[in-house]
Amino acid sequence: MSISLSQWSRGALAVAVSAGWAVSAQAELPAQQQEQAPGWFRMMVGEYEVTALYDGHTAIDTSLLKGMEQEEILRHLDALFIDAESGMQTAVNAFLIHTGENLVLVDAGSAACFGPSLGQVESNLRASGYSPEDVDTVLMTHLHPDHVCGLANEEGEAVYPNAELRASQADADFWLDEERAAAAPEANQPFFTMAQDAVAPYQEADRFNPFTAGDEVLMGIVAQDTHGHTAGHSSFMLNSDDDAMLVWGDVVHSYGVQFADPTVAIEFDSDPEQAIRTRESVLESAVEDKHWIAGAHMPFPGIGHIVEDEEGYRWLPIEFGPVAVDE
Repeated sequence: MSISLSQWSRGALAVAVSAGWAVSAQAELPAQQQEQAPGWFRMMVGEYEVTALYDGHTAIDTSLLKGMEQEEILRHLDALFIDAESGMQTAVNAFLIHTGENLVLVDAGSAACFGPSLGQVESNLRASGYSPEDVDTVLMTHLHPDHVCGLANEEGEAVYPNAELRASQADADFWLDEERAAAAPEANQPFFTMAQDAVAPYQEADRFNPFTAGDEVLMGIVAQDTHGHTAGHSSFMLNSDDDAMLVWGDVVHSYGVQFADPTVAIEFDSDPEQAIRTRESVLESAVEDKHWIAGAHMPFPGIGHIVEDEEGYRWLPIEFGPVAVDE
């Protein structure tokens, strides 16, 4: 069989063009995309819509955990494929609750207080379909900066201009006391300053209203005493229809260690022994009552159930699914 020059040329050109397309396609491959999707997750608790809002993450050194040898801590973390060499990655979450009558934010995140890996509550709230102006109530689990700094912007203005701010009276008495702040060790004074600066615009607008443990802060939302981490640390129990959820703040910082052994405390606890008693009680109740848990430092979205296991307790995270199914 003979092939003419023109046939050969056309074939060679086709191969060349094909090869060129391949090279061109490879050259035009877009760069890897390093950003995540907006951090929000929505579910229903009875008639209440709960939206988890991701503030970001930080790393906690394992040496901050107290009551367990480092070797044992690393064993627990390694079993969950948690690489703790550069610190345990710890999420910071807030929770938005639409009751049908109120739009309630539990905790406000860290804003710019802890660097660029945090401070995303406001942007994720907007991404979830709401605006800060829609929020009518902000409930604080406690006044540590990773929960409170997001209340105010860099100009010292309220991020939630129409909201009443509520924190426990005990936490307010501690963190907002200027004499106590002045007497505190120098290393601790910035924590007082950040809390006072964040709360100030709400106080000035006469929209700061402390609560005490046991108060029904809004219909179906009851403040529970979970102190120990701070003097007035609180959690919020939601009840709607036959469903319930406890929104806790810093009851657990390291799920990889503190579920296995709830007697492990953390350096940030103001009263470690009380924090342990609180954690043991809260975990026991969560198992017995089978209610949902929403945790500020649980892996995002921070929502799940707790069950007992051989060593202690185990976290069962919620699965992604529809917000509600029409009957």
